[in-house]
Amino acid sequence: MFSEIDTWEVASAGISHDADVRVSAEDIDWADIIFVMESVHRNKLKKKFGALLKNKKVISLNIPDDFEYMDPQLIEILQQKVPKLVD
Repeated sequence: MFSEIDTWEVASAGISHDADVRVSAEDIDWADIIFVMESVHRNKLKKKFGALLKNKKVISLNIPDDFEYMDPQLIEILQQKVPKLVD
């Protein structure tokens, strides 16, 4: 949903086993900033990718991960939160 911003390169991946696209070491290496919905997701990333995250900015948005894909309410929340967190 942020791919239309010219100065940003964005990708999306999940950490659960049933995610359509699962986050990989290559994703971590590529990213400058990593956003997660909940702090539990940040902890799972740290557990799985530990050292790869050492110099990465991982931000928890503190949004409950109980929204459906592209839920309008979720989109609104993300549009309010994310741009304020990107320098």
